[in-house]
Amino acid sequence: MTVVDTTQQDEKRKRNQQIARSTLTVMIAFGIAKVISLAQTVIIAQVFGVGRELDAYVAANRIPELIVILISGGALTHAFIPIFSGFLARDDKDGAWRLSSNLINTILTVALSLSIIVFLVAPWLVPNVVAPGFDAETTQNTVDMMRILLISTIIFSISGIFSGILNSHKHFLLPAIAPIMFDVGILIGVIFLLPPFGVHGIAIGAVLGSAMHFGVQIPGLIHYKMKWKVELGWDNPVLWRVIRLMLPRIGGLGVFSLNFLVMNNIASRLSVGSVSALDWGWRLMQIPQTLLGTAMGIVIFPTLAALSEVGDTVGKRSAMSGALRFILVTSIPSAIGLIVLGQPLISLLERGAFDSSASALVYSTLSMFTLGLIVHSALEIVARSFYADKDTLTPLFAALGGALINFVFAIILSDVQTVDAHNSLNILIRSLPVTGHLPEIGNVSGLALANSLGVMFEVLVLLYILRTRWNGIQENLLAQTVVKTLIASLVMAGVIIVVDTFWRTLGLGDSLIMTIARLAVEGIIGFITFIIVAIALKMRELSELWLMVRRQTT
Repeated sequence: MTVVDTTQQDEKRKRNQQIARSTLTVMIAFGIAKVISLAQTVIIAQVFGVGRELDAYVAANRIPELIVILISGGALTHAFIPIFSGFLARDDKDGAWRLSSNLINTILTVALSLSIIVFLVAPWLVPNVVAPGFDAETTQNTVDMMRILLISTIIFSISGIFSGILNSHKHFLLPAIAPIMFDVGILIGVIFLLPPFGVHGIAIGAVLGSAMHFGVQIPGLIHYKMKWKVELGWDNPVLWRVIRLMLPRIGGLGVFSLNFLVMNNIASRLSVGSVSALDWGWRLMQIPQTLLGTAMGIVIFPTLAALSEVGDTVGKRSAMSGALRFILVTSIPSAIGLIVLGQPLISLLERGAFDSSASALVYSTLSMFTLGLIVHSALEIVARSFYADKDTLTPLFAALGGALINFVFAIILSDVQTVDAHNSLNILIRSLPVTGHLPEIGNVSGLALANSLGVMFEVLVLLYILRTRWNGIQENLLAQTVVKTLIASLVMAGVIIVVDTFWRTLGLGDSLIMTIARLAVEGIIGFITFIIVAIALKMRELSELWLMVRRQTT
């Protein structure tokens, strides 16, 4: 082995160790945030169940959330980090801080302007665009809460840039803690502000959480000696370069958010609680998706951007493939596990707040979203591979194709009374021997399935293009990972179903303790089963993860 090969292997090992360590840090922080979020969910379920008031809050959040996503969320960070990281790599800190100052001031101006406009037109926007199926009282509640939530939009416009600055320095801890602070703020609203303000207390808590999201990152910026100047800097060509890179990503995220506006619009025309059920299914699916896909995507992106900057295609291919295989090994069993354990999980969270029809509605919606857990997680890696190459147009075109599929199937699958395909599909599902663990498809759950199908198309198209550009993406390894993980996950599901059937025959009841015990026993047995089958199939990803863990502890 040559000195060059040894050096390359050492660099790859160090890179993998850093990625593993950073990913673990982000996953732990996100895990804490999700625990807090689940606490909110339990309290909200007890107070509101699945009904009009929660429908109003969910709908009120759509437009403020859309503004945040477009101008200070993924669009900004994916365009900003590669260029800001380039300044840092060249040790041009003056240029880096000038860019960040110009961007902060420009984004704040845009966010403030949009928020004022939405504040003024909210009484027209809600009944005509967001939720035309709401009654007058629910519509007014939606308008009031939307106006409150716009305050958090302005705060997040700056806080999102803070996260990008810290991630560019490969500092992931404080940006990972920031969502915890946001969830703590909402939890404060849920615990202390619901009695005096009703459902509006959640919106006030969200504003408090956004301020805490902002404040917790300030010590990191002080550590890196951030410099800020009060200037828009519209004569700075680098600022316009970031904006040009943002525009296609804004289009892509706009398409994604438009999908949810369409689903929200359709759900508001269905039965009461459909908007809430859609949000419940999405929130529960987002727990593993955030822990796995988002965490890995955040950590791997600066590495991909750095490798792209030096033209290391081999390194990019290896890093992307490794990250994607990690996603597959963890998201496939998570998705199947959520389907077979979804019903007791929902009953644990709602604790009698839902009637049987509401529980069935939430479970079917969760199951259809869970089918997309794998592709939603994979998209976090695949899309960032293009952004690292400073290509934001290709993901936009793929997102447009996915949006078209989402829209068409959302219209078709949301109306079971007029579409025979639903009945045929549900008859097929009901004929399977594990009917107690599979959902019916229809109404709001059809909207969730449409979303999953649209994202699946988007990921497959991007992978095909990436394979062509990079002369391969280690597709043989990826295919082996999919097959082996799917086999191990299906065996795991079969064992969980057998254990669950036996558990129910014992007639132990559905008390809180018994539900927790049921989930713990079935989850642990399922996890052990998956590991045993994976070892038997000689899945290399498990050994690679184990080696990285050992290196971190030695």
